[in-house]
Amino acid sequence: MIAKEKLIEKRAHLIGVGGMGMAPLAIYLSEFGYSVSGEDKGISVEIRNLLSTRDISLTNGGSIDADVDILVVSSAISLEHPRVVEAKRRGLPVLLRGEMLAKILREKRLIAVVGSHGKTTTCAMLVTALRSGGMDVGYLLGGLFNDGSVPPSRCASSDWVVAEIDESDGTIEGFSPEITLCVNLDWDHCDQYPEEQMLAEMFHRLKERTSGAFFYNNDCARSSQVFGNKEGSDDFSFGKEGAYTLVNYIEDERGMVLTLGGSFEETQAKVCASGEFNAQNACAALAVSSYLGLSVEDDLLGDYSGVCRRQSLLFSSPFLTVLEDYAHHPTEIKALLESVRQRYKGRLVVCFQPHRYSRTVQFKREFAEVLIQCDYLFLFDVYPASESYLEGGETKDIKVILDDLASDLPVELLSLSDGVGTVLKEVKDGDVLLFVGAGDIDRLAQSVLKKMGEGDSRRSRRVNFFASLERTLSNETVVKVEEPLASKTTLRVGGEAMLYAEPASVDDLRSLLVASRSSSLPVFLLGRGSNLIVPDEGVSGLVLRLHHSSWRQIQPQKNGCVWVGAGVRLKELCGYAYRENERGFEFLEGIPGTVGGALRMNAGAMGGWMYDLVEEIQIMAPSGEIRLMKRDDLHVEYRRCDEVVEGIALGVLLRPAVKEESFSIRQNVERMQKQRHESQPREPSAGCIFKNPPEESAGKIIDELGLKGARVGKAEISSAHANFIINRGGATSADVIALVRKVRDRVRKDRSIELEPEVLLYGKEWRKVL
Repeated sequence: MIAKEKLIEKRAHLIGVGGMGMAPLAIYLSEFGYSVSGEDKGISVEIRNLLSTRDISLTNGGSIDADVDILVVSSAISLEHPRVVEAKRRGLPVLLRGEMLAKILREKRLIAVVGSHGKTTTCAMLVTALRSGGMDVGYLLGGLFNDGSVPPSRCASSDWVVAEIDESDGTIEGFSPEITLCVNLDWDHCDQYPEEQMLAEMFHRLKERTSGAFFYNNDCARSSQVFGNKEGSDDFSFGKEGAYTLVNYIEDERGMVLTLGGSFEETQAKVCASGEFNAQNACAALAVSSYLGLSVEDDLLGDYSGVCRRQSLLFSSPFLTVLEDYAHHPTEIKALLESVRQRYKGRLVVCFQPHRYSRTVQFKREFAEVLIQCDYLFLFDVYPASESYLEGGETKDIKVILDDLASDLPVELLSLSDGVGTVLKEVKDGDVLLFVGAGDIDRLAQSVLKKMGEGDSRRSRRVNFFASLERTLSNETVVKVEEPLASKTTLRVGGEAMLYAEPASVDDLRSLLVASRSSSLPVFLLGRGSNLIVPDEGVSGLVLRLHHSSWRQIQPQKNGCVWVGAGVRLKELCGYAYRENERGFEFLEGIPGTVGGALRMNAGAMGGWMYDLVEEIQIMAPSGEIRLMKRDDLHVEYRRCDEVVEGIALGVLLRPAVKEESFSIRQNVERMQKQRHESQPREPSAGCIFKNPPEESAGKIIDELGLKGARVGKAEISSAHANFIINRGGATSADVIALVRKVRDRVRKDRSIELEPEVLLYGKEWRKVL
């Protein structure tokens, strides 16, 4: 239990409590011993919930409660705010966020994270590293962890506190840290520091007030210039050329592996982040951790979850990637765009909202120079952050420069109120959509995503599916959108699958099924693509194909049976049986399908049936539940097994008929091959089109009616077997369906027999097209 501090004031009220600096302060004050309330007209649901769970009461304005004895305001709050005016009238102390933070940390052992870019990320990394290393540290972040279970601030029983200190309003002058970590220096906040030298002098004064170690970025020219020439015994550099050396880093889908040297000694560290700037941030955090005695060889950053609005991946799919980032300075935006270009492929569509008129006036040319990296640009109205309008500080002023620098770059000026429809109209499949800015552009991002998922269009259904995925699929799992299916079928006709996946594992298959169920998306199984016709308009759902090697295993069992994965081709199974001298599989030779398809359709030929061999089947239900079912518990009939039709067969235990010499098995296979070759066509086909009527042969009836050779377009009744429709090259699904209809009509008219299709009409029902 953390001991409550002895306080002069006991009741604090925060104006602008929903801000990324104010909300963590409110939580820290509450744990520190204050009774805390706050107000904010623009507070998000996420922050509201975060504060309410910590007994921080939120008000809708009005007079300040009588028991409030200190008012804390965000730097974005005007001095003319009614509560500020009231507090001054009542003689209450009115402190800026930074002033209040300095007040409560005065007696603490402060590790201050400062600098121009990356403070929040570096602070979050340092907090993660110290806590992972067993240090009991308090902390205050200037943002939220991606992991919602980790609060943005906390008190600790020790005196150590890690805090992100902001220089924008000058309150940094009130801090005297024990350790300072300066991530980098860049000229910013021109309203507070009209000249670059003023910013440098302020940071130098902070260095003078730091009682212990001071860390600075040797790779940052300004930092090296300000701090490097006056280095003392407690000054430490980090970076590629720093005392704490970042030797190199390697990125992959899971993050980065850093190689460290110098004062670290030679070691490696992993962090779930991307980009050179984050490699620098991680190096900085680990440098301080090492200085404090922690072993960097331990996985100090293994639990780092990232920070909200820092290269946050809002939506990921094969057809669209949506990210957001807090970058609001040209240097930050340049690094961001370079990182996104390196990590993602596709047209880069950027929605940028400048932050503050003063910054826009000062850096409009620099903004234009970095924004020409994108392929399409939406410029939104400046977020003023309490500033008054300044001439030359609007987005149209950036556009004027852009038109001069890159006249071929499409640029649109927008306000947030009319942004959703315009952005959605422009976004295309394959795009990377990036929302950039420190204002309220994150709300536009959420509105765009919400709108994308509305309605019943193919895109909205795809969006809802990927939004429903509860876990990241493994890298080996293939997921595609609008995937052509004709080449994956034996008839070679049809359109595209709205979604197509080849899961690599049981877990990935379950995730795909659960997401489909959550988004009300139908699921279709595809094996070798025989015995089905894909409509020309394609399939509006998820097509699953168990094509990965994990589904294509054949494993002999001690009891003489063999376990066969659902993705095994029937030809492969026959080859295995031949090599192992196991009889009973010969009838499957020549059927162009997989074991899963054979189980679904109860494949049969030459007097043999699939379920004659089955002992038990492993089936996954649409819910993701896996069941192992004995043969006697299955409902099997002609060309169907109910349980496999309703679920997905993962594998099957088969019992061969008998052991027999391979020569005898080979004779059987060759006899059946000869019979197939003599009676079935070699051209592309889906197999037998119609089921045999009772005591009749569909092929014999069609042949007797003289329909061999009948054609619609490039689809033709085979001359080798009248129950086959072949593709003469260039046939469409419409051709095949029209020919099916023609044959059925003729047989009904002349023989009074209603032929039923045996092949599946993929994604549709025959009764609706015949």
